[in-house]
Amino acid sequence: MIDFKPFKSTYLILFLLLNFQLISCAQKTQNKDSEFQIQNSEKEDVSIKTGAERTDLYVKLLKGKKVAVVGNQTSIIEKRGKNIEKGDFTHIVDSLISLGINVKKVFAPEHGFRGEADAAELVKDGKDTKTGLPIISLYGKNKKPTAAQLENIDVVIFDIQDVGVRFYTYISTLHYVMEACAALNIPVLIFDRPNPNAHYIDGPVLEMEHTSFVGKHPVPVVYGMTIGEYGQMINGEKWLKNGIKCDLTVIPLKNYNHNSDVSLTVRPSPNLPNDKSINLYPSLGFFEGTTINAGRGTEFQFQRYGASFFPKNDFSYTPKPNFGSKYPKENGKLCYGVDLRTAKKQHQIDLQWLLDAYQKTPKTEKFFGSTFTIHAGNTKLQQQIEQGLSQEKIRESWQKDLEAFKKVRAKYLIYE
Repeated sequence: MIDFKPFKSTYLILFLLLNFQLISCAQKTQNKDSEFQIQNSEKEDVSIKTGAERTDLYVKLLKGKKVAVVGNQTSIIEKRGKNIEKGDFTHIVDSLISLGINVKKVFAPEHGFRGEADAAELVKDGKDTKTGLPIISLYGKNKKPTAAQLENIDVVIFDIQDVGVRFYTYISTLHYVMEACAALNIPVLIFDRPNPNAHYIDGPVLEMEHTSFVGKHPVPVVYGMTIGEYGQMINGEKWLKNGIKCDLTVIPLKNYNHNSDVSLTVRPSPNLPNDKSINLYPSLGFFEGTTINAGRGTEFQFQRYGASFFPKNDFSYTPKPNFGSKYPKENGKLCYGVDLRTAKKQHQIDLQWLLDAYQKTPKTEKFFGSTFTIHAGNTKLQQQIEQGLSQEKIRESWQKDLEAFKKVRAKYLIYE
Protein backbone atom coordinates (compact mmCIF):
# COMPACT_ATOMS: atom_id res chain seq x y z
CA MET A 1 0.00 0.00 0.00
CA ILE A 2 1.35 3.38 -1.00
CA ASP A 3 1.84 5.90 1.78
CA PHE A 4 0.46 9.31 0.57
CA LYS A 5 1.67 11.25 3.60
CA PRO A 6 4.98 12.37 1.99
CA PHE A 7 3.04 13.55 -1.10
CA LYS A 8 0.57 15.42 1.06
CA SER A 9 3.46 17.18 2.81
CA THR A 10 5.08 18.02 -0.55
CA TYR A 11 1.79 19.38 -1.94
CA LEU A 12 1.32 21.42 1.19
CA ILE A 13 4.80 22.94 0.91
CA LEU A 14 4.29 23.68 -2.82
CA PHE A 15 0.90 25.25 -2.09
CA LEU A 16 2.36 27.48 0.63
CA LEU A 17 5.29 28.51 -1.61
CA LEU A 18 2.95 29.35 -4.48
CA ASN A 19 0.72 31.44 -2.22
CA PHE A 20 3.74 33.27 -0.80
CA GLN A 21 4.96 34.12 -4.31
CA LEU A 22 1.51 35.34 -5.36
CA ILE A 23 1.21 37.51 -2.24
CA SER A 24 4.76 38.77 -2.72
CA CYS A 25 4.06 39.67 -6.37
CA ALA A 26 0.82 41.39 -5.40
CA GLN A 27 2.64 43.44 -2.76
CA LYS A 28 5.35 44.40 -5.25
CA THR A 29 2.68 45.47 -7.74
CA GLN A 30 0.93 47.50 -5.04
CA ASN A 31 4.24 49.04 -4.03
CA LYS A 32 4.99 49.97 -7.64
CA ASP A 33 1.48 51.40 -7.99
CA SER A 34 1.89 53.45 -4.83
CA GLU A 35 5.35 54.58 -5.94
CA PHE A 36 3.83 55.63 -9.27
CA GLN A 37 1.08 57.55 -7.47
CA ILE A 38 3.64 59.27 -5.23
CA GLN A 39 5.75 60.22 -8.25
CA ASN A 40 2.66 61.54 -10.01
CA SER A 41 1.60 63.57 -7.01
CA GLU A 42 5.12 64.97 -6.72
CA LYS A 43 5.01 66.03 -10.36
CA GLU A 44 1.59 67.68 -10.00
CA ASP A 45 2.09 71.43 -9.60
CA VAL A 46 -0.21 72.80 -6.90
CA SER A 47 1.49 76.19 -6.57
CA ILE A 48 -0.61 79.31 -7.04
CA LYS A 49 -0.69 80.50 -10.64
CA THR A 50 -1.50 84.15 -11.25
CA GLY A 51 -3.78 85.38 -14.00
CA ALA A 52 -0.72 86.70 -15.83
CA GLU A 53 0.76 83.19 -15.96
CA ARG A 54 -2.35 81.69 -17.57
CA THR A 55 -1.55 82.82 -21.10
CA ASP A 56 -3.83 80.17 -22.59
CA LEU A 57 -6.83 82.06 -21.17
CA TYR A 58 -6.05 85.50 -22.56
CA VAL A 59 -3.68 85.49 -25.56
CA LYS A 60 -6.56 84.70 -27.91
CA LEU A 61 -8.46 87.70 -26.50
CA LEU A 62 -5.57 90.05 -27.26
CA LYS A 63 -4.37 88.93 -30.70
CA GLY A 64 -4.85 91.66 -33.30
CA LYS A 65 -5.77 94.23 -30.62
CA LYS A 66 -4.03 97.46 -29.59
CA VAL A 67 -3.33 96.98 -25.90
CA ALA A 68 -2.60 99.29 -22.96
CA VAL A 69 -1.25 97.92 -19.68
CA VAL A 70 -1.82 99.34 -16.20
CA GLY A 71 1.07 97.90 -14.24
CA ASN A 72 4.05 98.35 -11.98
CA GLN A 73 6.99 96.35 -10.62
CA THR A 74 4.62 93.61 -9.36
CA SER A 75 3.26 92.90 -12.87
CA ILE A 76 5.44 89.85 -13.34
CA ILE A 77 5.43 86.22 -14.41
CA GLU A 78 7.72 84.13 -12.23
CA LYS A 79 9.87 81.57 -14.00
CA ARG A 80 9.45 78.05 -12.64
CA GLY A 81 11.72 75.03 -12.63
CA LYS A 82 14.27 73.10 -10.58
CA ASN A 83 17.23 75.32 -11.39
CA ILE A 84 15.39 78.63 -11.27
CA GLU A 85 15.92 80.78 -8.20
CA LYS A 86 13.07 82.63 -6.52
CA GLY A 87 12.95 86.13 -7.92
CA ASP A 88 13.70 85.17 -11.51
CA PHE A 89 10.81 86.61 -13.49
CA THR A 90 9.62 88.32 -16.65
CA HIS A 91 7.64 91.57 -16.59
CA ILE A 92 4.15 91.22 -18.05
CA VAL A 93 4.86 93.88 -20.69
CA ASP A 94 7.94 91.98 -21.89
CA SER A 95 5.96 88.73 -21.86
CA LEU A 96 3.09 90.19 -23.90
CA ILE A 97 5.48 91.60 -26.50
CA SER A 98 7.25 88.22 -26.78
CA LEU A 99 3.85 86.60 -27.40
CA GLY A 100 3.21 88.92 -30.32
CA ILE A 101 0.73 91.18 -28.52
CA ASN A 102 0.65 94.77 -29.77
CA VAL A 103 1.29 96.73 -26.56
CA LYS A 104 0.95 100.45 -27.30
CA LYS A 105 1.43 102.14 -23.92
CA VAL A 106 1.76 101.68 -20.19
CA PHE A 107 -0.15 103.44 -17.41
CA ALA A 108 1.79 103.72 -14.14
CA PRO A 109 0.04 104.30 -10.79
CA GLU A 110 1.53 105.47 -7.46
CA HIS A 111 5.22 104.48 -7.11
CA GLY A 112 5.68 104.34 -10.90
CA PHE A 113 6.07 101.58 -13.46
CA ARG A 114 9.24 100.14 -11.93
CA GLY A 115 8.26 101.00 -8.36
CA GLU A 116 10.92 103.62 -7.63
CA ALA A 117 8.68 106.49 -6.51
CA ASP A 118 8.06 107.41 -2.88
CA ALA A 119 4.48 107.43 -1.52
CA ALA A 120 2.66 110.58 -2.66
CA GLU A 121 5.63 111.60 -4.81
CA LEU A 122 4.75 112.86 -8.27
CA VAL A 123 5.04 110.12 -10.89
CA LYS A 124 5.96 111.74 -14.20
CA ASP A 125 5.15 110.70 -17.75
CA GLY A 126 8.04 109.27 -19.71
CA LYS A 127 9.31 106.20 -21.56
CA ASP A 128 10.09 102.70 -20.40
CA THR A 129 13.82 102.38 -20.95
CA LYS A 130 13.61 98.69 -21.79
CA THR A 131 10.81 98.70 -24.38
CA GLY A 132 10.60 102.33 -25.43
CA LEU A 133 6.87 102.33 -24.69
CA PRO A 134 5.31 105.59 -23.49
CA ILE A 135 4.51 105.60 -19.77
CA ILE A 136 1.58 107.71 -18.61
CA SER A 137 1.25 108.60 -14.93
CA LEU A 138 -1.95 107.71 -13.09
CA TYR A 139 -1.00 109.65 -10.00
CA GLY A 140 -0.90 113.30 -9.02
CA LYS A 141 -3.52 115.27 -10.93
CA ASN A 142 -4.03 112.60 -13.61
CA LYS A 143 -5.46 109.69 -11.59
CA LYS A 144 -7.90 108.72 -14.34
CA PRO A 145 -6.94 107.97 -17.97
CA THR A 146 -8.29 110.61 -20.33
CA ALA A 147 -10.14 109.91 -23.58
CA ALA A 148 -7.12 111.22 -25.49
CA GLN A 149 -4.78 108.84 -23.63
CA LEU A 150 -7.07 105.90 -24.46
CA GLU A 151 -7.52 106.86 -28.11
CA ASN A 152 -6.99 103.91 -30.50
CA ILE A 153 -6.74 101.45 -27.58
CA ASP A 154 -8.87 98.30 -28.02
CA VAL A 155 -8.37 96.71 -24.60
CA VAL A 156 -6.78 97.63 -21.27
CA ILE A 157 -5.03 95.10 -19.02
CA PHE A 158 -4.91 95.79 -15.28
CA ASP A 159 -2.18 93.75 -13.57
CA ILE A 160 -1.11 95.01 -10.14
CA GLN A 161 -0.49 93.19 -6.88
CA ASP A 162 -2.91 94.31 -4.17
CA VAL A 163 -2.52 93.70 -0.42
CA GLY A 164 -6.21 93.78 0.48
CA VAL A 165 -6.28 97.00 2.50
CA ARG A 166 -8.72 99.83 1.74
CA PHE A 167 -6.17 102.64 2.05
CA TYR A 168 -3.74 100.87 -0.27
CA THR A 169 -4.61 103.00 -3.28
CA TYR A 170 -4.36 100.58 -6.22
CA ILE A 171 -8.05 99.72 -5.85
CA SER A 172 -8.78 103.42 -6.39
CA THR A 173 -6.63 103.29 -9.53
CA LEU A 174 -8.66 100.27 -10.66
CA HIS A 175 -11.88 102.23 -10.09
CA TYR A 176 -10.73 105.11 -12.29
CA VAL A 177 -9.42 102.81 -15.04
CA MET A 178 -12.73 100.92 -15.15
CA GLU A 179 -14.67 104.19 -15.17
CA ALA A 180 -12.63 105.68 -18.03
CA CYS A 181 -12.87 102.50 -20.10
CA ALA A 182 -16.61 102.08 -19.44
CA ALA A 183 -17.26 105.58 -20.80
CA LEU A 184 -15.43 104.68 -24.05
CA ASN A 185 -16.67 101.05 -24.32
CA ILE A 186 -13.13 99.70 -23.96
CA PRO A 187 -12.97 96.23 -22.36
CA VAL A 188 -10.80 95.72 -19.26
CA LEU A 189 -8.97 92.50 -18.41
CA ILE A 190 -7.85 92.04 -14.80
CA PHE A 191 -5.01 89.56 -14.42
CA ASP A 192 -5.87 88.38 -10.92
CA ARG A 193 -3.28 88.03 -8.18
CA PRO A 194 -3.47 86.52 -4.67
CA ASN A 195 -4.33 88.74 -1.71
CA PRO A 196 -1.95 88.11 1.23
CA ASN A 197 -4.56 89.56 3.62
CA ALA A 198 -7.59 87.70 2.27
CA HIS A 199 -7.89 85.38 5.30
CA TYR A 200 -10.02 87.82 7.29
CA ILE A 201 -12.42 90.78 7.02
CA ASP A 202 -12.13 93.55 9.59
CA GLY A 203 -12.10 97.24 10.45
CA PRO A 204 -14.48 100.16 10.18
CA VAL A 205 -16.50 100.40 6.96
CA LEU A 206 -15.87 103.66 5.10
CA GLU A 207 -18.64 106.24 5.33
CA MET A 208 -19.14 107.77 1.90
CA GLU A 209 -18.91 111.37 3.11
CA HIS A 210 -15.22 110.61 3.74
CA THR A 211 -14.48 109.18 0.31
CA SER A 212 -11.12 110.08 -1.27
CA PHE A 213 -8.36 108.48 -3.33
CA VAL A 214 -7.26 106.83 -0.07
CA GLY A 215 -10.66 105.13 0.13
CA LYS A 216 -13.41 105.31 -2.48
CA HIS A 217 -15.90 102.61 -1.52
CA PRO A 218 -18.04 101.56 1.48
CA VAL A 219 -15.81 98.65 2.45
CA PRO A 220 -13.92 97.76 5.65
CA VAL A 221 -10.19 98.35 6.03
CA VAL A 222 -9.59 94.65 5.28
CA TYR A 223 -12.08 93.29 2.74
CA GLY A 224 -10.89 89.72 2.06
CA MET A 225 -11.04 89.75 -1.76
CA THR A 226 -8.60 89.54 -4.64
CA ILE A 227 -8.38 92.55 -6.92
CA GLY A 228 -10.33 90.61 -9.57
CA GLU A 229 -13.17 89.93 -7.15
CA TYR A 230 -13.03 93.55 -6.03
CA GLY A 231 -13.34 94.74 -9.63
CA GLN A 232 -16.47 92.63 -10.03
CA MET A 233 -17.87 94.25 -6.88
CA ILE A 234 -17.16 97.78 -8.20
CA ASN A 235 -19.11 96.86 -11.33
CA GLY A 236 -21.94 94.96 -9.67
CA GLU A 237 -22.58 97.53 -6.94
CA LYS A 238 -22.63 100.32 -9.56
CA TRP A 239 -19.93 102.33 -7.80
CA LEU A 240 -18.65 103.83 -11.06
CA LYS A 241 -19.81 107.34 -11.97
CA ASN A 242 -23.51 107.45 -12.88
CA GLY A 243 -23.71 103.68 -12.28
CA ILE A 244 -22.09 102.83 -15.63
CA LYS A 245 -20.73 99.31 -16.09
CA CYS A 246 -17.36 98.29 -17.41
CA ASP A 247 -16.91 95.40 -19.87
CA LEU A 248 -14.82 93.43 -17.39
CA THR A 249 -13.12 90.04 -17.67
CA VAL A 250 -11.13 88.51 -14.81
CA ILE A 251 -8.37 86.05 -15.70
CA PRO A 252 -8.56 83.94 -12.53
CA LEU A 253 -5.91 82.44 -10.30
CA LYS A 254 -5.33 78.70 -10.19
CA ASN A 255 -4.78 76.65 -7.01
CA TYR A 256 -5.82 79.56 -4.78
CA ASN A 257 -8.32 80.19 -1.99
CA HIS A 258 -8.72 83.01 0.51
CA ASN A 259 -6.81 81.07 3.15
CA SER A 260 -3.85 80.27 0.88
CA ASP A 261 -0.44 81.03 2.33
CA VAL A 262 0.82 83.88 0.13
CA SER A 263 4.42 85.10 0.07
CA LEU A 264 5.24 87.81 -2.45
CA THR A 265 8.48 87.71 -4.44
CA VAL A 266 8.53 91.43 -5.24
CA ARG A 267 7.68 94.08 -2.66
CA PRO A 268 4.30 95.54 -3.69
CA SER A 269 5.46 99.06 -2.84
CA PRO A 270 8.73 100.58 -1.59
CA ASN A 271 7.50 100.67 2.00
CA LEU A 272 6.17 97.11 2.20
CA PRO A 273 9.46 95.21 2.09
CA ASN A 274 8.38 91.74 3.25
CA ASP A 275 5.55 89.44 4.34
CA LYS A 276 5.68 90.70 7.94
CA SER A 277 5.14 94.33 6.93
CA ILE A 278 2.26 93.33 4.64
CA ASN A 279 0.58 91.39 7.44
CA LEU A 280 0.99 94.25 9.94
CA TYR A 281 0.01 96.97 7.47
CA PRO A 282 -3.78 96.87 8.17
CA SER A 283 -3.07 97.56 11.86
CA LEU A 284 -0.13 99.97 11.52
CA GLY A 285 -1.47 101.79 8.46
CA PHE A 286 -3.59 103.99 10.75
CA PHE A 287 -0.32 105.66 11.83
CA GLU A 288 -0.18 107.23 8.36
CA GLY A 289 -2.87 109.61 9.60
CA THR A 290 -0.97 110.52 12.78
CA THR A 291 2.32 112.18 13.75
CA ILE A 292 3.82 108.81 14.72
CA ASN A 293 6.55 107.21 12.62
CA ALA A 294 5.66 103.65 11.51
CA GLY A 295 9.09 102.64 10.28
CA ARG A 296 9.33 104.84 7.18
CA GLY A 297 12.91 106.02 6.78
CA THR A 298 14.22 102.65 8.03
CA GLU A 299 14.51 99.19 6.48
CA PHE A 300 11.68 97.93 8.72
CA GLN A 301 8.68 99.87 7.44
CA PHE A 302 5.39 98.87 9.11
CA GLN A 303 7.27 96.60 11.52
CA ARG A 304 7.84 99.22 14.22
CA TYR A 305 6.47 102.50 15.47
CA GLY A 306 7.90 105.29 17.57
CA ALA A 307 8.36 108.98 18.20
CA SER A 308 10.99 111.29 19.64
CA PHE A 309 8.53 112.35 22.35
CA PHE A 310 7.74 108.80 23.57
CA PRO A 311 9.17 107.77 26.97
CA LYS A 312 12.69 106.35 26.72
CA ASN A 313 12.93 102.56 26.56
CA ASP A 314 15.26 99.80 25.32
CA PHE A 315 14.16 100.08 21.66
CA SER A 316 15.11 103.11 19.61
CA TYR A 317 15.83 104.06 16.01
CA THR A 318 16.45 107.13 13.87
CA PRO A 319 14.45 107.57 10.64
CA LYS A 320 16.49 108.85 7.69
CA PRO A 321 15.58 109.48 4.04
CA ASN A 322 15.74 106.35 1.88
CA PHE A 323 14.36 105.14 -1.44
CA GLY A 324 10.94 104.49 0.12
CA SER A 325 10.61 107.77 2.00
CA LYS A 326 12.48 110.95 1.17
CA TYR A 327 10.84 112.89 4.01
CA PRO A 328 9.99 110.44 6.81
CA LYS A 329 8.26 111.59 9.97
CA GLU A 330 10.73 112.35 12.77
CA ASN A 331 13.51 112.66 10.18
CA GLY A 332 16.91 112.49 11.88
CA LYS A 333 15.42 112.29 15.37
CA LEU A 334 16.03 109.50 17.84
CA CYS A 335 12.71 107.70 18.28
CA TYR A 336 11.70 105.39 21.12
CA GLY A 337 9.03 102.85 20.38
CA VAL A 338 8.02 99.25 19.79
CA ASP A 339 9.70 96.63 17.59
CA LEU A 340 7.17 94.27 15.93
CA ARG A 341 9.47 92.16 13.77
CA THR A 342 8.66 89.07 15.85
CA ALA A 343 4.91 89.74 16.17
CA LYS A 344 2.61 86.78 15.48
CA LYS A 345 0.72 86.61 12.21
CA GLN A 346 -2.35 88.82 12.41
CA HIS A 347 -5.83 87.41 11.77
CA GLN A 348 -7.64 90.63 12.65
CA ILE A 349 -6.84 94.32 12.97
CA ASP A 350 -5.03 94.93 16.24
CA LEU A 351 -5.63 98.39 17.71
CA GLN A 352 -3.41 97.87 20.76
CA TRP A 353 -0.45 99.64 19.10
CA LEU A 354 -2.50 102.65 18.00
CA LEU A 355 -3.99 102.97 21.49
CA ASP A 356 -0.56 102.52 23.08
CA ALA A 357 0.94 105.27 20.92
CA TYR A 358 -1.91 107.63 21.79
CA GLN A 359 -1.37 107.01 25.50
CA LYS A 360 2.39 107.63 25.18
CA THR A 361 1.93 110.94 23.34
CA PRO A 362 2.20 113.92 25.73
CA LYS A 363 -0.70 116.36 25.72
CA THR A 364 1.73 119.01 24.50
CA GLU A 365 2.21 117.04 21.26
CA LYS A 366 -0.26 116.58 18.42
CA PHE A 367 -1.23 112.95 17.71
CA PHE A 368 -3.93 112.95 15.00
CA GLY A 369 -3.07 114.35 11.57
CA SER A 370 -5.28 115.76 8.84
CA THR A 371 -5.58 112.41 7.03
CA PHE A 372 -6.57 110.21 9.97
CA THR A 373 -10.28 110.41 9.10
CA ILE A 374 -9.78 109.30 5.48
CA HIS A 375 -7.62 106.37 6.66
CA ALA A 376 -10.19 105.34 9.26
CA GLY A 377 -13.09 106.02 6.91
CA ASN A 378 -15.04 107.83 9.61
CA THR A 379 -14.70 110.42 12.38
CA LYS A 380 -15.87 107.94 15.01
CA LEU A 381 -12.57 106.08 15.47
CA GLN A 382 -10.70 109.23 16.48
CA GLN A 383 -13.50 110.13 18.89
CA GLN A 384 -13.47 106.62 20.39
CA ILE A 385 -9.70 106.78 20.97
CA GLU A 386 -9.95 110.26 22.53
CA GLN A 387 -12.76 109.02 24.80
CA GLY A 388 -10.54 106.20 26.06
CA LEU A 389 -12.64 103.31 24.74
CA SER A 390 -11.06 99.85 24.87
CA GLN A 391 -10.13 97.89 21.76
CA GLU A 392 -13.00 95.48 22.51
CA LYS A 393 -15.58 98.29 22.62
CA ILE A 394 -14.25 99.85 19.42
CA ARG A 395 -14.28 96.52 17.60
CA GLU A 396 -17.82 95.89 18.80
CA SER A 397 -18.95 99.06 17.02
CA TRP A 398 -17.75 97.65 13.66
CA GLN A 399 -19.67 94.40 13.70
CA LYS A 400 -23.05 95.43 12.26
CA ASP A 401 -21.46 97.06 9.21
CA LEU A 402 -19.05 94.15 8.76
CA GLU A 403 -21.91 91.65 8.63
CA ALA A 404 -23.71 93.76 6.02
CA PHE A 405 -20.54 94.01 3.93
CA LYS A 406 -19.97 90.24 4.04
CA LYS A 407 -23.33 89.74 2.30
CA VAL A 408 -22.34 92.15 -0.46
CA ARG A 409 -18.88 90.56 -0.78
CA ALA A 410 -20.31 87.05 -1.13
CA LYS A 411 -21.96 87.95 -4.45
CA TYR A 412 -18.65 88.55 -6.19
CA LEU A 413 -16.35 85.82 -4.90
CA ILE A 414 -14.48 83.66 -7.42
CA TYR A 415 -12.58 81.57 -4.85
CA GLU A 416 -13.50 79.73 -1.67
